[in-house]
Amino acid sequence: MRHVIGAVIGLAALPVVHYLTEAGAVGLRSCYALQQPDLRGAGCLAAVVAVIAVLAHGPWLSPLAALVCGLPMAVLGALFAVAPWAATPVVGALPPMESLTGTAEAPGVVAGVTGLSLVVGALLLVSAAFPARWR
Repeated sequence: MRHVIGAVIGLAALPVVHYLTEAGAVGLRSCYALQQPDLRGAGCLAAVVAVIAVLAHGPWLSPLAALVCGLPMAVLGALFAVAPWAATPVVGALPPMESLTGTAEAPGVVAGVTGLSLVVGALLLVSAAFPARWR
C-alpha cells in the first residue's frame, strides 16, 4: 500500500515540479537578461528543492514517488540534450503557464535547454536507487 500511495504522490508532484522548474528557469533568465533582481525565479527553484527533498528523503514515503516523478523529468531532459527540435513539440502540447512566468512560450523549453530538467530528474532517480529505501 505504501508503494501505491508513493506512486500517486509522485504523479501528483510531477506537474508541480515541471512547472515550477520552468518558472524558476524563466525567472532567472529574465533576471539575467534585464539585469534587475527578481526573487520569483529563485523562489520557484527553492520550492522545487523543497518538493524534491520531500520526495527523495521522506522516510514515510515510498521511493516510488521519486521514481515516478523523476523518470519523466529525466527522459524529457535527455531528449532536450539529444534532440531539442524533437522535444519542443512534446512540451508544446502541455498547457501554457502564462500566470507563472508571464510568457507564452511552451512550458519546459527553458528548463530543458539549460539542462535543469535533466538535473532534477537525475536527482530524483538517484534518490530512488538506494536499496535501503525500498524496505
